[in-house]
Amino acid sequence: MLKKYFILLLLLIFPFLSYSQEGFPVNGVNDVRENHYAFINANILIDYKTKLENGILVIKNGVITSVGKDVSIPEGIRVFDLQGNYIYPSFIDLYTDYGIIENESTNISSNWMSSYNNPQMLSNKSGPFAWNESIKPEYNSVDYLKIDNKKSNQLRNEGFGLVVSHNMDGIMRGTGSLVSLAEDVEQKIVIKDRVSNHFSFMKGSTGQRYPSSLMGAVALLKQSFFDANWYSSNTGKINETNLSLSAINENNNLPKIIEVRDKLKVLLAQKIEKEIGIKFIIKGQGDEYQRIKEIKKGNSSLIVPINYPKPYNVDDPFKNKDILLSQLKHWELAPSNPSFLENNNVDFSITTNGLRDLSEFRNNLIKSHERGASKAILLKALTYNPSKFINMESKLGTLNESFIANFFIADGDIFSEETKILSNWVQGKWHRVNDSNIIDFSGDYLLSFNGNSKNLNDVILTVYGDKDKPQAKIGNLQLTDSLESSNKIFIDDENISLTFNLKKKSGKNSSEEYKLSGFFSNGRFIGKGTLNNLEWFEWTGIKKSSNNIKIVKDLKVSKSNKEDVGDVIYPFVEYGSKSLKSQERILIKGAKIWTLEGEGIIENGDVLIDNGKIIDVGDEISAYGNDTKIVDGTGMHLTPGIIDEHSHIALSGVNEGSQSNTAEVRMKDVVNSEDVNIYRQLAGGVTASQLLHGSANAIGGQSAIVKFRWGSSPEEMIISEADDYIKFALGENVKRSRATSSTRFPDTRMGVEQVFVDAFNKAKIYESKWKNYNSLSKKEKINALKPRKDIELDALTSVLNGQMHITCHSYVQSEINMLMKVAEKYDFKVNTFTHILEGYKVADIMANHGAGGASFADWWAFKNEVKEAIPYNAALMSQAGVITAINSDNREMARRLNQEAGKTIKYGNLSEIEAMKLVTINPAKLLNLDHRMGSIKVGKDADLVLWNGHPLSIYSKPLKTIVDGKVYYDLEEDKKLRIEINKERARIISKMKNSDIISGSRRKPVKTAHFELTCEDEYDYQSNSEN
Repeated sequence: MLKKYFILLLLLIFPFLSYSQEGFPVNGVNDVRENHYAFINANILIDYKTKLENGILVIKNGVITSVGKDVSIPEGIRVFDLQGNYIYPSFIDLYTDYGIIENESTNISSNWMSSYNNPQMLSNKSGPFAWNESIKPEYNSVDYLKIDNKKSNQLRNEGFGLVVSHNMDGIMRGTGSLVSLAEDVEQKIVIKDRVSNHFSFMKGSTGQRYPSSLMGAVALLKQSFFDANWYSSNTGKINETNLSLSAINENNNLPKIIEVRDKLKVLLAQKIEKEIGIKFIIKGQGDEYQRIKEIKKGNSSLIVPINYPKPYNVDDPFKNKDILLSQLKHWELAPSNPSFLENNNVDFSITTNGLRDLSEFRNNLIKSHERGASKAILLKALTYNPSKFINMESKLGTLNESFIANFFIADGDIFSEETKILSNWVQGKWHRVNDSNIIDFSGDYLLSFNGNSKNLNDVILTVYGDKDKPQAKIGNLQLTDSLESSNKIFIDDENISLTFNLKKKSGKNSSEEYKLSGFFSNGRFIGKGTLNNLEWFEWTGIKKSSNNIKIVKDLKVSKSNKEDVGDVIYPFVEYGSKSLKSQERILIKGAKIWTLEGEGIIENGDVLIDNGKIIDVGDEISAYGNDTKIVDGTGMHLTPGIIDEHSHIALSGVNEGSQSNTAEVRMKDVVNSEDVNIYRQLAGGVTASQLLHGSANAIGGQSAIVKFRWGSSPEEMIISEADDYIKFALGENVKRSRATSSTRFPDTRMGVEQVFVDAFNKAKIYESKWKNYNSLSKKEKINALKPRKDIELDALTSVLNGQMHITCHSYVQSEINMLMKVAEKYDFKVNTFTHILEGYKVADIMANHGAGGASFADWWAFKNEVKEAIPYNAALMSQAGVITAINSDNREMARRLNQEAGKTIKYGNLSEIEAMKLVTINPAKLLNLDHRMGSIKVGKDADLVLWNGHPLSIYSKPLKTIVDGKVYYDLEEDKKLRIEINKERARIISKMKNSDIISGSRRKPVKTAHFELTCEDEYDYQSNSEN
């Protein structure tokens, strides 16, 4: 009898030790009981917007069978009286690598030069898969899943019940699986084996050289989708098996989740999805608030972390200089990100990804609420939205009937710091979180006994003290003798054990020991007990009054404690503004106007601008309107904005140097609108620039032609009406003269020519295939082989057809001649030779060909192939009829391009006007934008610079720089802005110093590396934290 009761008691206390499954052998007795429970007197959050007070929840075998107030509780099931505690739907994390078994990573050489000399060109992976190791859509995470009890316990402790797990490696990462965090075997925790499809712009652990840039990763991602479409369209028509392309097609209907590194890459992902014709769920980095308006326009669903940055140690004022303003402001504003998303109606879910310590999750969640995000939206982001994003909202995310029984019990409002999560029920299985009793049993209980306990009648059990460490006393005893009692009580969740000894006063050693064991159900204790470990009896304990039931109140955050924070600035770096610039109606009066048109220079002239255009130019403009801002230009010079034909600022990378032909990559994909060099160059009078690919390969990437609209997004900076340009290159960089050995073709200047010839031959064949296919009827196309879309050859076809223009990095006259001959062979012309330091030798041939030149003013002898460069080069080319510009290829030189142009007066005897044209109208002509910019003429864009002196003088500097009628740089305003920046830094540093955090967890200030990108720079974008 005793053994039977002991087994029964164990089963009551530990009801979930059964992990058996159908078809698997069981080592022991199989537990076939149903897990059937009811939870009463609970505050139930049925979903993120519906709260049920004093509700009842019934679950059976991992599924919710009923929820409500008037719910019938089946007889014989275990009932938990929660006494006002809270039930929440368990959280869902869509972005984890939970339980993924790590593969042996590729041994990537840390020696950059080794990779440069002998790059891995193709995949080393065995089997009929993609040519690039970073494309692995065939990877199914469920095949590599292994339960991680430590991690699952940590996640459950924070309220999570389900995660999507995937392999965080590569550009195409394969499928994710929806996994329960229950303590069970793998076969039972997989809710859906393929629930999502995962992507990124990072190539991951592969040692393969391509892609070595963000723009290369974007191109490879796009091309892979196009290849999969081609593969599907030609099923049965091609003799090729590619399991990677098959996997892309097989999983195409799954939700597509892409990881990006910052808010600008969120915008990039939105751009790419439109081009491919798909929709991404975008996993960001928590800085979306910095470009929230643009992100909102993309109508994307986001996954955002709440891994808010720790404060810096700001005790050392010298080290504080290493902390950027953007880092200070992000520390302060990051917790406001969910509030920004909510206020802009952006759908998002929350992930633990990025948290170094999962125990920080709740605190950060509460901080998000304190910063303005509503409880409802935060719960939605953790429950309903994750289920909706992966098309599982009919089974997960809320506590409705027939839904999976995933919920946690807390002793109060989850957004209160005092609240504890008590238990987490995953798939209907109980997992204890805190060593805390769900119920406060304080009060008086009338005990009744049946059986052999003849001495006891009407015993009162009083439970008092802390609910987690309760105490008890026995009172009101009606006994045949006068006795004293001592007792011990232990309550574990809803299980109770009570021991008390009754000692007779008349008998020194006479006592009786009572041991009671039972559980709480339907408002009372039920159990069995023993007298002196011999006699068994049944007992019950009924509470005398319910007035003592403790209900934890809904604790709310006081609005009065809401923290004051600074403003978002545009862009989110030094010299950003609280608001974007607006166009003004401006009249500049009495200035010396360099029109660079037929009027030449107008002394004491006026220029009127409105709606971003020049609307009048003359000696004295009188009709200008009352709302016009008047600028006194007396004694000043007004010129067109400077245009830099060759620049590499405002980019996240400059070279995709892994192959000799990378025409598929686009600088438009990697424009960095937050580069402070934009502002610095505005201070030098630069208003527009061509952002070029580098010169690491013969055929580089496509250009981005931008205006310096400081504070705008990357797409807003790009001149949408500009022609397409592409970078070609000749010389030492292309054939890798620095390499001790190289396995990449070409190694010689002769080989460089053959790269061009081969590429254009392929482009002509490609174009012919598409023309033939497109000429077929619909019926004929059914049986025809559809050509493969190749974005590399699309670009080269555009070159052949004159729709895309070449800007070619060049130095030596023999190579310059070679490329012109290649172009003439294929019936197109080279638009611009840039650098062109031996252009003076072939200026007449360039003029006859129709090529322009963009040169350095006076650089020479900085490497072997420029040893014959001369400072007269620009003047000589210009005098020979070549449209010539002076460019920078350098972030510092661009700030003084006016001075560089002035050098041609000394070296070449050009007139002042012709010299000024080298950095204004001439580069505009080379970029086919001279109809819009480059001179001061009615109808042209209002891109102007007001100088305090002669614009070609080294002593002059811009007072105002205007782009599209907006004043983006003002010398006087700049002085005020510097003061504001220092005040803002001081305010945040003071706040950071006084922040409530353990000093040991503060971050050490580290100087941020700033890369200056030039033609020759190659680096792996994945090692640059800013990309």
